Amino acid sequence: AAGVSMAVSPGSRQTLLLMLTSGLMTKLIKAGVRELEVACGPCIGMGFAPPTRGPSVRTFNRNFEGRSGTPDDLVYLCSPETAAATAIGGKIADPRDLGKLPALEEPAKYPVDTSGFERPPKGRASVKVIRGPNIAPLPVANPPKDVIEGEVLIRLGDNISTDHIMPAGAKILPLRSNIPAIAEHVFEYVDSTFPARAKKAGGGFIVAGDNYGQGSSREHAAVAPMFLGVYLVLAKSFARIHLDNLVNSGIPPVTFGNPTEYDAIQQGDRLRVTNMLAAIRGRSDATAEDLTRGTRVGLRLNLRPYQREVLLAGGGIRYAQLQVPR
Repeated sequence: AAGVSMAVSPGSRQTLLLMLTSGLMTKLIKAGVRELEVACGPCIGMGFAPPTRGPSVRTFNRNFEGRSGTPDDLVYLCSPETAAATAIGGKIADPRDLGKLPALEEPAKYPVDTSGFERPPKGRASVKVIRGPNIAPLPVANPPKDVIEGEVLIRLGDNISTDHIMPAGAKILPLRSNIPAIAEHVFEYVDSTFPARAKKAGGGFIVAGDNYGQGSSREHAAVAPMFLGVYLVLAKSFARIHLDNLVNSGIPPVTFGNPTEYDAIQQGDRLRVTNMLAAIRGRSDATAEDLTRGTRVGLRLNLRPYQREVLLAGGGIRYAQLQVPR
């Protein structure tokens, strides 16, 4: 419809090849549809950002505020059928109102192109990694200590997403290969002072409510806080994938023994966590003493056996190194 801009974002190189060989892409381009690169794009604010206060109907799986690259966006998630009907009609539409939906058949075979793969060379253990100025070595956490003491660097509410922790967008995403640089943007839209305060304090704790780390998997939302010295995240509950990423980054994802005790801890409090190693091993719970308020809080680690092993090693990289025969 007039006044509508539409783009198609193929989910993979194989999908793009199928669209090309079937003639579907040609039909879409002739209809005025833009073809986007097979990559992280509009979903995280890399191109095709909606206008100010402009609505955008998308078949992605994320629409957190400002994620599209426009701070005051109006992004709605929908099915491909609804997106197509909306593009045709120029307003959000029910595809069933347009008549019978076309029948789609599963391809008998999907094209696979591996021409871009580079196989590991022989003697790859001695290969020197070439790094440009925006590529820094990946930081690796140290194995956990039994007693951890530090400041509560930030206290957050419920449903903190990985976009809150580690924003994306055209300004920040190019830094993904440079953890020291991207770490300067942790919690940028929640509390822009966090990186400086974390470094000045020499590390500390994050305290949060329910469902901490929801949204995109985004490993940087765990790696970057680890680089800034976050020893431990204490929350009422964690989103599943982010919990895995914290473990792989060597940060214990700890929950309150009693969720109501969340109210007793405030930003700036100094905590001393004891019995951490036994808690990681699953032998007993840990305890956090609030040195500022003179109170104690029971802590739990609800982890699978494999996660406990990874955490004891100091994260995924150190664990993998231990598995390599010497």
